[in-house]
Amino acid sequence: MDIELIVDNYNPKKAASSETSGRVLDVPVPAVVCMANAGPTRTALYRNHLEAGATMVDFHGFELPIQYSSIRSEHLACRTNAGLFDVSHMGFFTFEGKGARDWLSSVSTQDVSKFAPGRCGYTHFLDNDGQIIDDMIFAVEADDRIHGVPNASMIEVMRDWLKPLLPDDATIRLIDRSRGTSILALQGPAAPSITSTVFGRDGYPGRFKCRNIPANDLGIEGWIQGTGYTGEAGVEIFVDDEDAPGLWNAIMGAGADSGIVPVGLGARDTLRLEKGYLLSGQDFLWPGLGEPPSEGLPENFLARGTLESNVPFGLSLDHDFIGRAGMEKRAIRSARWSGLRCISRGPSPRLGHQVHSSENDDSLIGYITSGAPSPSLGMGIGMAYIDNPESGQVVYIQTSPRRRVAAEIVQPPFL
Repeated sequence: MDIELIVDNYNPKKAASSETSGRVLDVPVPAVVCMANAGPTRTALYRNHLEAGATMVDFHGFELPIQYSSIRSEHLACRTNAGLFDVSHMGFFTFEGKGARDWLSSVSTQDVSKFAPGRCGYTHFLDNDGQIIDDMIFAVEADDRIHGVPNASMIEVMRDWLKPLLPDDATIRLIDRSRGTSILALQGPAAPSITSTVFGRDGYPGRFKCRNIPANDLGIEGWIQGTGYTGEAGVEIFVDDEDAPGLWNAIMGAGADSGIVPVGLGARDTLRLEKGYLLSGQDFLWPGLGEPPSEGLPENFLARGTLESNVPFGLSLDHDFIGRAGMEKRAIRSARWSGLRCISRGPSPRLGHQVHSSENDDSLIGYITSGAPSPSLGMGIGMAYIDNPESGQVVYIQTSPRRRVAAEIVQPPFL
């Protein structure tokens, strides 16, 4: 969900090496956004990361771990056992007041009114022209109380967008609880049992379910929801900063026999890519931010609507919402966000690589927006906006000035 980064002084081949068919598995790392006038903010878990041997980077003004051991090993541990992430850079909103579900439905692509208390969902927010501003996971605590998690770089943008849309009679409030809240994401097949060990038998809320943290031996209060960015079972846990270090240690201790490992931003990116999850700022980018296009991409190439993004679980066409008409008009265009699985050897897909319909001639049909070697599959995978894509179609990715790698169009997830 959040913009990809590249660490200037970081060597992913050295740090994340693994022999695969006699070559080094080159796993990309998210790119770094540097703050011009201030140092990065350290989360409440900063010391926990150092004690675990983390390599720290500046990510949207937060000092966060890119990896602890290697991106590949952390990725695979999360797929097979469990991984613990610090995602405290993400935001935390609460929408409160009578009619909150109906109001949120009117400003987002998801019909939130259909989600009962105790359920979570995914939605986009569009501008008046139907272009995606940001995406968000939301959790319905009650009819008049909903929580939302905006992306790190979009907290202020989303707050400024949504506040003028609130009812004039102040019956609904937007409360920004991002500061002072730590978010821990426990992901992987062993995550439910570890959660129950830490918070008691009723500690795990269930997939895409949510609740207040039940009474527990740690005396920790907060919010917990069965969501995450890896496609695995797991939870995201929202607690006060002062409670985060103790909770981190308790989770790591409870998961020791289950093979739990701390996981950094690098593996977080490859995990979400294997499941075909959009990355805010990379797979779509709101023109209202005034940011230049990523290297290799045409101007406004990432200005997309929900139908173009090809993500059906975040869209309900049974209700009206801001940007709907513009979204439907944009969808007349032929491009759709599609998965690509490499079927010939060569460099893995990267952001900005061209996609062609032919191996040799000038037959440009799209561009890669996300790409990497898949640690789980042992092959290159990518996501791209492609003109008139057809499942099973073979296309060619321009991975270097002189080389194109054959790939098959597939419907994500890759796993």
